Amino acid sequence: MKLISWNVNGLRACVQKGFLDYFRESDADLFCIQESKLQEGQIELDLPGYHQYWNYAKKKGYSGTAIFAKREPQAVTYGIGIEEHDQEGRVITLEYETFYMVTVYTPNSQNELARLAYRMEWEDAFFAYLKKLEEKKPVIFCGDLNVAHREIDLKNPKTNRNNAGFTDEERAKFTQLTEQGFVDTYRYFYPDQEGVYSWWSYRFRAREKNAGWRIDYFLVSECLKDRLQDAKIHTEIFGSDHCPVELDIDLS
Repeated sequence: MKLISWNVNGLRACVQKGFLDYFRESDADLFCIQESKLQEGQIELDLPGYHQYWNYAKKKGYSGTAIFAKREPQAVTYGIGIEEHDQEGRVITLEYETFYMVTVYTPNSQNELARLAYRMEWEDAFFAYLKKLEEKKPVIFCGDLNVAHREIDLKNPKTNRNNAGFTDEERAKFTQLTEQGFVDTYRYFYPDQEGVYSWWSYRFRAREKNAGWRIDYFLVSECLKDRLQDAKIHTEIFGSDHCPVELDIDLS
């Protein structure tokens, strides 16, 4: 199976920049997006052969996720079942016979870490949600996790230390994921690969200079490790300040 995840940073804008061309060309079995920045009815996407699942934020023009799936799931869940955390359209879960597919847009800690305390609460709640799912069947989750895990995962680790997305606290939460049963699929295949990122600031010609961060991920339950085939970061695809990431996995 081919799975794609892409933070489109405003789907309407991304559609104007070639989203549909890439969507068709990628021919993914599951295509997840984050930061749709939409309310219901604000876009009509004609995606023949796909079922569409949308989770909208209450606040207009903010956050939001979607999954486009070739195969209809057994069940669909929006959010993680905690009202405080389910106002921003951040999580969608599709249940299939042998696995759960989750897409997530993790809250940003924001300037001066204004939202770091909330982010830590979110991290604990989301981790507990994933582990609860995992009690029933393996989990694949993807999205913009808003953290560069290690120094290798961003261009300028020294100057970004303790900035949003590279605080010790956020990195420790990611380490918890990897130490307690989830595999960072890109690092599984490319443990020492440097200079490959998934997000670049729109400022300072960052993408041109490849001054980026790897903050978009696919993680899978440890028991799926032997089924992994490849993980890719499509730095050649434009249309957002993020690029798509891909996971190829044998789930037959």
